[in-house]
Order: sequence, then structure tokens, then C-alpha cells
Amino acid sequence: MLLEIRDLNTYYGASHVLQGISLNVARGELVALLGRNGMGKSTTLKTVMGLVKSQSGSVSFDGREITGHAPYKVARAGIGYVPEERRIFPELSVLDNLVLGIKGGKIADPADSKAWTIERIFRHFPRLKERIDQKGKLLSGGEQQMLAIGRSLMGNPTLLLVDEPTEGLAPLLVNEVRNILFEINRAGVSILLVEHNLKVALSLAHRVYLMGKAYIGFDGTVEELKDNQKARERYLEV
Repeated sequence: MLLEIRDLNTYYGASHVLQGISLNVARGELVALLGRNGMGKSTTLKTVMGLVKSQSGSVSFDGREITGHAPYKVARAGIGYVPEERRIFPELSVLDNLVLGIKGGKIADPADSKAWTIERIFRHFPRLKERIDQKGKLLSGGEQQMLAIGRSLMGNPTLLLVDEPTEGLAPLLVNEVRNILFEINRAGVSILLVEHNLKVALSLAHRVYLMGKAYIGFDGTVEELKDNQKARERYLEV
């Protein structure tokens, strides 16, 4: 198993926001973590990345314990993170934003067809190539999302944590971002996806976890979720 989270407990002050969370992602999988707002989905990703400290439990990646590691160490281990807020550098150009995604100053070998290089990023994101010299703040919301994903790929991650990539995007851009994630996963990058758009998530995922308030209430395949009306009503429907 590539990513294994076991009995994770995380607090914000006195608030117990993750209560014994356990989930896993296999190599090559795209796994969706779904649920209503405020259930702890984003906190789960942040805890894996070391942005939020867990009080107990464990996170292992590619057979190595990474619980409590600093975010830069988690990134260098091979995990990329695309945050909900995108967090691109607004005053830097598209190219400079991408270059900042290189981990530890190690530039990928352009002769390696599987490596994520500037050239490969531009093949997947032709809009970014067209705007190579534009500042991040001048990009549309969809373009900023593409830049955030591309910047994370520049670190050549084995696993990508993606938080709400289609939030606030127009329908055409939602489909474009969905297709980009599909291609990235097909290229061999495992993905743990938090996504409010159920149609998008289920069209991509191999397996699904549903979160209740701070806990995992369901895990299974997309087909098992479609056949489980009680789980959908309890954890997804308003």
C-alpha cells in the first residue's frame, strides 16, 4: 500500500476534528474522500502533509513512517499537495510558479519520459504555455487551478493530495480539470481527492471513503456506493 493512515486523531484546540481516521491509497489508485462541509476532509489532507499535527495515530508512505514530519520532508518523500485555496504566487509569472514546485532543487531529467518537466506540464496544460510570462494574479480561476496542479507535479510526486479542485469553476472548466486529473492518474500518479462535485469524483475514483463528523462512515468501490442508498443519504445528501 502506498499511503496508509491508521487511527489518526487530530485536534484544533479542544475540538476533536479527526477521530480515529483510517484509510489507504494503493499505488496507481485514485481514491475520493467525500462528505458534507466541515466533516474533516481537508484536515485529513493537511495532517498527512504535516501542516496540522496529529495527537495520535500513524501515517506511512511507501513503507516509511512520516507521522509528524515537517511539510517539506513530506513533499520530498514524494507527496504533492494542491490546496483548496490554490495558493499560487500572484506576483510571479506562470513559469516562476512552476519552477518553485521543484523539490530540493532537483530538476527532472528531460530524457525521462515519465518525469514531470516544464515541457511535459505545458503539453498537459497548453493554456499555461500561452500565459508563460503572465503573473499568477492575472490568470482566471481555472488557470490558477491548473497552475497549482502543475506546480505540484513539478516535484514529481508519487501521490497527489488534491483538495476541492473544481470549487468555484465554470462547468466547462470543471470538465477540463476533471480530465486533467484523469490523465495524471493514468500517467501513474496516485491521487487522494477531496471533491464536493459528486459526479466528478465518482467518474474518477476507483474507491470512495465517506466522512461523517470527524470519522469515516463508509468505504468501498464506486459501484458499492451506488448500491448503498443508506450511506448516500447519511453522508452525502443535504
